[in-house]
Amino acid sequence: MNNKTIAVVVPAYNEESQIGMVIESMPSFVDRIIIVNDLSNDKTASVVLGYIDSDKTVNTSLTNKLAREFDRNRYNYAEEVLYEQSKEEVKLFNPSEIANTNRETDRIILINHTANGGVGAAIASGYKWCKDHDIDCTAVMAGDGQMDPGELESICLPVINENVDYVKGNRLIHRSAWLVIPKVRFFGNSILSILTKLASGYWRVSDTQTGYTALSNVALNAIRLHDIYRSYGMPNDMLVKLNIAMCTLREVSIKPVYKVGEESKMKIRKVIPRVSFLLIKCFFKRLWIKYLFRDFHPLFLLYNFAFLLGLIWLPYLYKVMHLFFIGANVSFETLLAFTFLGISAFQSLLFAMWMDILDNERLYK
Repeated sequence: MNNKTIAVVVPAYNEESQIGMVIESMPSFVDRIIIVNDLSNDKTASVVLGYIDSDKTVNTSLTNKLAREFDRNRYNYAEEVLYEQSKEEVKLFNPSEIANTNRETDRIILINHTANGGVGAAIASGYKWCKDHDIDCTAVMAGDGQMDPGELESICLPVINENVDYVKGNRLIHRSAWLVIPKVRFFGNSILSILTKLASGYWRVSDTQTGYTALSNVALNAIRLHDIYRSYGMPNDMLVKLNIAMCTLREVSIKPVYKVGEESKMKIRKVIPRVSFLLIKCFFKRLWIKYLFRDFHPLFLLYNFAFLLGLIWLPYLYKVMHLFFIGANVSFETLLAFTFLGISAFQSLLFAMWMDILDNERLYK
């Protein structure tokens, strides 16, 4: 598309009944389809190999840039370090094997994990292949067929034409969302979206759990791919990593797809607590790395001041509530400390969030 290479990473686990539909419906402008088989128990790998053998598409050869000799000189030591790191980091990814015989020309690439790693680990393996082959735009589509391939172009175009670093689909803003998405999933998604806004710094995003995304080559090289969260919190973790790397973002409306032959494997009751804990850790990681170590910002002090006052306020909260329920009087000093600390913590938190929102406005395109 516009002389830019496009690849689609398809994580697959036990998708023998659906993976063929995903491959067959892939738009013609896609140069490479990277299927990552996460140690499936069914015939997913065999089905994909059948498509590889029968595919007659004539493709431009793509060579792994790490197989080429690095051009060393006195001025590019930093690039040399990155080159060597890219060669060594393969050990940090989930162990895998590429099943293709003609790896440089096959349109469909099958990567078989030799150990089950989770959906995030599968996507990371696909990202690694695209990074090493200098793909300009890398999209992700699920192997269960719950993403409309007709919407892939609208997701890739901002990356190709407008240099947006990360484009993600948003089902919640589609006019059918409230009618089609199960209410439990809608509610769970909304809760995680609110938490992700705070953790990631992308305050405008919603539907943070969708995996229908496109990533630029710049963003692909800006984050540690091997460190991507390996389970269903992967999209949330990605947003935090991209924000720390100062990557631009855009959301596009996509339709919610259901009843395509398979239900989602995600269990809301298990995912929400796990991802919520992940987001709390990610928030503090972003706060310290982005706003202290890389470039100091006053919001770092405001956030931490709010948390400190909040911790000091908690014993007073307990004491006031206890005295209230037993019908005892609260002393003036206790009530003053309770009120002052509570209001100060809340105000500091609001100011920090406001500054966070303003600082991240530049990342929307």
